[in-house]
Amino acid sequence: MRIGLLGTGPWARVAHAPALGAHETLDFAGVWGRRPQAAKELAESYGARAYDDLDALLADVDAVAVALPPGVQGELAVRAARAGCHLLLDKPLALSVPQGRAVVEAAERAGVASVVFFTTRFQSGPQAWIAEQARVGGWFTARAEWLGAVFTAGDNPFAASPWRREKGALWDVGPHALSVLLPVLGDVRRVRAAAHGPGDTVHLVLDHASGASSTLTLSLTAPPAAAGAAVELRGASGVTALPQSAQPVVPSLMRAVDALLTAARTGRPHSCDAAFALRVTEVLGAAEDLLSAGR
Repeated sequence: MRIGLLGTGPWARVAHAPALGAHETLDFAGVWGRRPQAAKELAESYGARAYDDLDALLADVDAVAVALPPGVQGELAVRAARAGCHLLLDKPLALSVPQGRAVVEAAERAGVASVVFFTTRFQSGPQAWIAEQARVGGWFTARAEWLGAVFTAGDNPFAASPWRREKGALWDVGPHALSVLLPVLGDVRRVRAAAHGPGDTVHLVLDHASGASSTLTLSLTAPPAAAGAAVELRGASGVTALPQSAQPVVPSLMRAVDALLTAARTGRPHSCDAAFALRVTEVLGAAEDLLSAGR
């Protein structure tokens, strides 16, 4: 499969380009970015072609990987799907439900596969744990904490991201927490409560289709010493916690590439496709509405 990369920022450089370049069954064919010189430099590092014209890249490849802000990703994902390209996307899918729905509809109409890179879902240990807890069932409640120090560590390359500064932890790390909870506890029937904490911290209470409830604490402004992610489930079979994973991002992203290749070959949607990511977007939108009303 010939694949192109859209984006030239820090995430494209540290994750996408290395994963696409190292994958044995991909032809990393080209790079397009909003900064042509950066696209040229990144493409040359991997023996790929830099494209000034996005439509020319879309015509030359079978798939695209998108490493762009979510407000840009949605529009370009629709454009790529309409050009017949399979989609390797990032979370969040979009920053509004209509934009996310447009991606899903474009992919369905074009008959292209999509995979959204929810990092934890493509780490081998956590992936196996999620599948096992979904099989066990009977969970009464869950607690998820996703605490980042993006805005407090002082040297984080993503701290200058305008969309992260505007949308905060809810939209940046909220998708990670939901990507773990939804396959285990079922869909969210209702966001019961949402409240602000220090900095960009938010607290959510969710009611799930299984009858379970969950609480989420999300932040990008945690003290560096307090940063980390944890998920704990409590139910009829006892207490269990999401295993920590030391798997680097590049191998995890390569597993997402494998998932996209399989979905494109078989025509069977992956569990982390654009439709799942849209549902995550809908939950985040409902939480954002509650937070806004609470102000």
